[in-house]
Amino acid sequence: MINMLGKKTIILFTAIILAVLPFMGFGQISIGDDLSKISYERPSEYVVGGITVSGVEFLDKNVIIMLSELDLGSKIKVPGDKITGAIKKLWNQGMFENISITATQIQGNKIFLDIYLKERPRLSKFSFSGIRKAEADDIREKINLSRGDVVTDHLLIRTKNIIKEHYADKGYLNSEVEITQKTNEKAENFEDLTISIKKNKKVKIDVINIYGNKEVSEGSLKSAMKETKQKGVFNPLNPLGPLVIDMTTDVVTLKFKKLQDDIANYISQNYKVNIMKGSKYIESEFKNDLNLIVQKYNKMGYRDAHIIEDSVYKVGNSDIGIDISLEEGNKYYFRNIEWVGNTIYTSEFLSTILGIRKGDVYNKELLETNLSYNPLGYDVSSLYMDNGYLFFNATPVEVYVNNDSIDLEIRIFEGKQARIDKVSIQGNDKTNDHVVIRELRTRPGQLFSRSDIIRSTRELANLQYFNAETIQPDVKPNAAEGTVDVIYKVEETSADQIELSGGWGYGRVIGTIGLKFNNFSLNNFFKKDSWRPVPTGDGQKLSLRFQTYGKDYMSWSVSFTEPWLGGKKPNALTVSYFHSLYSNNLLKSDTNYASFKIDGVTVGLGKRLTWPDDFFTLYQGVNFQRYKLKNYSTIFPVGTGTGNFHNINYEINLGRNSINQPIYPRSGSDISLGLELTPPYSLLSNKDYSTLDENEKYKWIEYHKWKAKAYWYFELMDKLVLASKIRFGYLGHYNSVIGTTPFERFYLGGDGLSGYNNFDGREIIGMRGYANETVTPLYYKDKNIGGTIFTRYSLELRYPISLNPSSTIYAQAFFEAGNSWLGPQDFNPFDVRRAAGVGLRVFLPMFGMLGLDWAYGFDQIPGIPSANGSHFHFSLNQSLD
Repeated sequence: MINMLGKKTIILFTAIILAVLPFMGFGQISIGDDLSKISYERPSEYVVGGITVSGVEFLDKNVIIMLSELDLGSKIKVPGDKITGAIKKLWNQGMFENISITATQIQGNKIFLDIYLKERPRLSKFSFSGIRKAEADDIREKINLSRGDVVTDHLLIRTKNIIKEHYADKGYLNSEVEITQKTNEKAENFEDLTISIKKNKKVKIDVINIYGNKEVSEGSLKSAMKETKQKGVFNPLNPLGPLVIDMTTDVVTLKFKKLQDDIANYISQNYKVNIMKGSKYIESEFKNDLNLIVQKYNKMGYRDAHIIEDSVYKVGNSDIGIDISLEEGNKYYFRNIEWVGNTIYTSEFLSTILGIRKGDVYNKELLETNLSYNPLGYDVSSLYMDNGYLFFNATPVEVYVNNDSIDLEIRIFEGKQARIDKVSIQGNDKTNDHVVIRELRTRPGQLFSRSDIIRSTRELANLQYFNAETIQPDVKPNAAEGTVDVIYKVEETSADQIELSGGWGYGRVIGTIGLKFNNFSLNNFFKKDSWRPVPTGDGQKLSLRFQTYGKDYMSWSVSFTEPWLGGKKPNALTVSYFHSLYSNNLLKSDTNYASFKIDGVTVGLGKRLTWPDDFFTLYQGVNFQRYKLKNYSTIFPVGTGTGNFHNINYEINLGRNSINQPIYPRSGSDISLGLELTPPYSLLSNKDYSTLDENEKYKWIEYHKWKAKAYWYFELMDKLVLASKIRFGYLGHYNSVIGTTPFERFYLGGDGLSGYNNFDGREIIGMRGYANETVTPLYYKDKNIGGTIFTRYSLELRYPISLNPSSTIYAQAFFEAGNSWLGPQDFNPFDVRRAAGVGLRVFLPMFGMLGLDWAYGFDQIPGIPSANGSHFHFSLNQSLD
């Protein structure tokens, strides 16, 4: 590692010797004693009268003659270039370790040649020693050795290098690889290879020293390096030193610049702990990180900053140190910015979009971002490209540098507007073309728009049929015709999901099995060949779910969604039905037999809006539920516990969803406001509800239910995402005599997987750190029948472990708070139960989003000592959201 240049020189020299050695006699031809009339001083011309091949047993001799390019009847000079060339061509095949061409006979002007070859051995099998099986499997794929490969020096050197590079990428810079060759006794001319690997101790970066920095702290520069990090340290006993305070006036003035640098350096030297990154050294990433240091200076106005030199050296027996020397140069500022070549937009308007003013610090990255592409706002390029000017180009040129000020001239080439000619899809092996194309915002004949392509990519990701990380629009412009073709390259993933779970609720284990076909095709339902295992490709959704803990509780549901009703507009029709039965494990003939039956039907229509913008959606639905109770007052306190209750309601939900992808969103928001209401039966009738029993009061359930949520996602740094979430719900009544219905209430706490989601229409809201449904007020004869108002706040910090579409995994730390109340009179949004914890999310296409969280609830729940404290929560399909 230290004498890397010397080692490379030796390897190169050895390779040259090995390459040249076989040809060090190509100017002559071997002959027998009776062929002494061949003169090496005066080459003679002969006609090839015959060619034989000797020494080979496993190769076709005719193929060897063909490879030598020596032909019967052709004229050659002996000695001569054709003989030399034939040996070279055969040697280049890499299959022989010795080659010679001999003149066996001369008859007049005819010469008879024999090509003698000694074959290299072939690979029979190979094995590893010194590493675990999982490591061996990884390396096996990389070295790509197969039985029958010719065992050459090149093959052995290449295999060693691949293995060394593999371990170098993992921080094992001093790994040793030895390959032992052994003749296979059962197969002639075959060898077995044993690859012995000694990883040695992982090499870590002990220290990074930066020299030459005056205006930017060392800690700040180290933070700029993404991949190259020194080992973490924790040294709280090292004092920061005296704090300089200027007290020459009555006002204490801190020297902030000096203080900030002192603190940054102190933290870097004494409290640096690398959680997201290791301290391994990878040369290619180190070079990239050096560029990031220069880019940081460029952002701060140091246009001329550059790395003078860098060095890597040993520290102790196994670690390394890195020294970086740099020169900051002077700090520059923007002065005059002139626009040249613009005819579509005025210079004043372009300067407004550019967002750089005279006197601003010279930031090259900001200049390029605001000219080319700014994902967080406007940029000049988008201004043109969203209006069809695909061939637009803006080139900033420094025309004058005076002291610390720079004058720029931005030269514009607008070009002609380009229209889309063809739009196509590649890689959709299961999903039908029309399902993909209808989601695209780019259409043939339209003016080219970069924003439309970006939006189309987002819509394809949100379908969840394709790998969101690899969706790639390929733009192919045709400047001569003024057109452009757009090809969307996608990679299919499994869209269907299976749910197999066991939950604990009401003292029982509840089993659930569910199937979700998210890319279903009803049109192909009766086509036998389409069942693989179910007909797919039309983007429809079919969901089946069954839940039970035995004969006393069974619940099943079925739902179907057509996302494009009629095929012309994105109007999503949803039809669903569910049935649930609860009983107390007694015979129906028993007078104490109790049961609770529920049937429900929903018909809904969702629509995408174009105002205020096209991220908005509107959903409207009609729901009907019938509750049939018999002797069920022991669990559900409504009157005598016997009777029929009906809920007919209208639901409307206005939402705006701009997240960039559904599985691991990094930007955007998901906001919605919903209202669910029944007819105000009591206000429309002449009944005196104060004289009616509860069975009659609630026979026709009436309420209005308001729900709101707002989720925001911010990418703080590469892949590190902050998610901020708020949820709110309120259940109100029309008639104060009846009060708020005991149906449709909110139950807060736990993981939301108790299994009774359909029970009395209750809405279960998960909240970590507390037992299921315990953050809910007690009411009505000491029975918990839920709150009428709730709020929950969540703050999550997420980082992905894997973004592979077949198994997306991310970890998170979170803080959560929430509460529920009996009514508005008790509501206090700051009177909340608090919790914090960590968790893991795993998205498997077949099972959906699985979650495991540990949380600690800080606040006690009156009357339930075990409600708070340490709790583990398992979640399915984001039930905790």
